[in-house]
Amino acid sequence: MSQLITEQLVTLDENLGTTSEEVIRHLAQRVVDTGRASAFEGLYADAVAREQKTATGVPGGIAIPHCRSTAVLEPTLAMARLEPRADFGAKDGPADLVFFIAAPEGADKEHLQLLSKLARSLVKKDFTASLRSAVSPAEIVALVEGAVYPEKAPATAAAGTGSTAAGAGPAAAAAPAAGSAPAGAAAEPGTARTAQKTLVAVTACPTGIAHTYMAADSLAAAAEEAGIGLQVETQGSAGATPLDPAVINAADAVIFAVDVDVREKERFAGKPVIQSPVKRAIDEPDVMIREALAAADNPNARRVSATADISEHAGAGGGESFGGKLKRALLTGVSYMIPFVAGGGLLIALGFLLGGYDITGVADQVVLENSVFNLPDGGLMTYLGAVLFKIGALSMGFLVPALAGYIAYALADRPGIAPGFTAGAVALFMGGGFLGGMVGGLIAGFFAYWLTTLAAPRWLRGLMPVVIIPLLASIVASGAMFLFIGGPIAALTQGLNTWLSGLTGTSAAILGVILGLMMCFDLGGPVNKVAYSFAVAGLGAGSATNQAPWMIMAAVMAAGMVPPLAMALATVLDRRRFSLAERENGKAAWLLGASFISEGAIPFAAADPLRVIPASMVGGAVTGAICMATGVTSQAPHGGLFVFFAIGNLLMFIVAIVVGTIISALAVVALKRYAVRKEAAAEPAAVPA
Repeated sequence: MSQLITEQLVTLDENLGTTSEEVIRHLAQRVVDTGRASAFEGLYADAVAREQKTATGVPGGIAIPHCRSTAVLEPTLAMARLEPRADFGAKDGPADLVFFIAAPEGADKEHLQLLSKLARSLVKKDFTASLRSAVSPAEIVALVEGAVYPEKAPATAAAGTGSTAAGAGPAAAAAPAAGSAPAGAAAEPGTARTAQKTLVAVTACPTGIAHTYMAADSLAAAAEEAGIGLQVETQGSAGATPLDPAVINAADAVIFAVDVDVREKERFAGKPVIQSPVKRAIDEPDVMIREALAAADNPNARRVSATADISEHAGAGGGESFGGKLKRALLTGVSYMIPFVAGGGLLIALGFLLGGYDITGVADQVVLENSVFNLPDGGLMTYLGAVLFKIGALSMGFLVPALAGYIAYALADRPGIAPGFTAGAVALFMGGGFLGGMVGGLIAGFFAYWLTTLAAPRWLRGLMPVVIIPLLASIVASGAMFLFIGGPIAALTQGLNTWLSGLTGTSAAILGVILGLMMCFDLGGPVNKVAYSFAVAGLGAGSATNQAPWMIMAAVMAAGMVPPLAMALATVLDRRRFSLAERENGKAAWLLGASFISEGAIPFAAADPLRVIPASMVGGAVTGAICMATGVTSQAPHGGLFVFFAIGNLLMFIVAIVVGTIISALAVVALKRYAVRKEAAAEPAAVPA
């Protein structure tokens, strides 16, 4: 097995910037320069994306940025001791010790266990003190290897790290979660049985490399200090050793410190629960222990449902806000809906390609009365067109029920699915469209979630998630749609469709400008997703007589293609303004842009957001306006130029993209030249001849 860290991956007492992005950029470049990653852009983008989900700074002046990336060739640690410190979002201030963990997408379990040992060691003060006093990269490497390879470390390294070797005896005493297996349970069994109160916990983060294990050790140390028995199940990338059912049954309360779903959470059903993001267990482990003890003594405390996903709902302390919960539910519904729309939209487009636009009026008759052995008038193409069109139409029929069902699922887990789908079907039946589906899904989800919080008798608990909750939530949500909400929403939807259908000329162009600006504002982020979701959700309402939804889809897709194409063109027009890495990324951006993958421009925007994003927005706005003003349509929700057969007025679609791309490329080049001239005026010697 190759070394996780080498002297070439260590940076000591250098100024790498004061922001997390600047430090990550340097460390990612180190990983690439040592041949451990194939592409800087991919690694950097993955690491920054992980950092944006949850800040990786932890108490004690430490940060552990980490990610999984297809660009990583072998598991790697890059370390920096910073002067000055950089802000990684820790409550106690900036970090001076930074470990960047880069793991391949398919890293083996053994490597992940070693990485988790390092993460656990970083919560120990003697280990971090040794790192701060080290005088050379070689000493840093020895200290790290003493933590991750305690059985191989020389005596001097072991002495330097003290009890830092997570998974070995001293570490088990300081942080029982390390125990005998890095992904295993936590406290010493004897302690758990004899303590006055006993707790169990589950820790898990999206990547399962660092925070999962640091949270486990922090909770275990806090419990030991408080004299409380605690066992932790770490659901990380290195595997998980489930807690003994007897230990769970004997526990007084459970702590879920998680950013993802708890696996097999029904094991904890009925237990008082404290839930928070995993980072809170690192920052405030003692507070969470006290909260869990209070919940154990509170008969009205929140309890784990057999099915309701506690990890996805607001809990005591550190839970998400109502607005955050609402946003997450809506985006979850859209994400689950998109596959129905994508497959259905492309199938309908293929049906039109083979059978013509008039296939809509005869498709049902053709598929029911004909077969490959009894072809209709028009022959095989007409029959295949009818079949593809009908499959696509049936798939699109799930759009509103799937949207509502998975909105409710995001709020109440499995008990919300049936009420959500039913409310969505009612919304579809009443003509409420995707707006009705969203409202129905929210009502079903919130009501189903409320039912999961009720303290049901033990004999009734088994029926609650599979019978009682779906029945009552379906009655309430669908009844509300029929009695009060469906009619007004249907009228609103009809009015919106009528307005969109009547958009021509200037009005349509203005809508195209707005959609184009949104698509290019954050390149795949929330604003981009709002515009895209609006287009996709309305796609099913399009028809030969009402092409406004198809026009919106075309404007959104064309505008989203502009940023990567523009950056690719800019690297050709003025190579000197871009680094070698950016020029290489520009080659890939041609294909990404042509495929409607806006994220292809992210490496450029991350490096120079104040120039790249405004330039992209200008071109995207022009492209959206041209598409809407000239009546370009798209029946496909994705694919870019590769779904040309689903594009109406293909020539103007291409013209709009070309014009927007040229405008954005010229704008970003001009902005970069202007910035260089300003710098040159201030510091002539700084600009090479």
